[in-house]
Amino acid sequence: MKVRIENPPIFEKRKAPVDHEQLRAWIATYNEEALLADGFEDAIVGIAERCSQNPLVVYDADKCIDILMQRDGMEEDEAEEFFQFNTLGAWMGENTPLFLWKYEPEE
Repeated sequence: MKVRIENPPIFEKRKAPVDHEQLRAWIATYNEEALLADGFEDAIVGIAERCSQNPLVVYDADKCIDILMQRDGMEEDEAEEFFQFNTLGAWMGENTPLFLWKYEPEE
């Protein structure tokens, strides 16, 4: 199991709330068939591309777990297990989103 860093600076709040409709429209400019993980729009960090493959939506995995804890009142262990099984483990085809675990060097 990976070790989570308490309050890393990468989770600083965005200046303005995410406009989900605008975000979906932006994603569609890259891939109209890109799939989203419902309820995790605030964890989207961008789009990933690679040669000869569809562009895919990329989520910050730690932020997804934070959302489960804050929105759904889950404890950290419960949120991690839920995320691993229900979100990260959900293959929905070639347009399934990606989940990024950010590298944070130890001090």
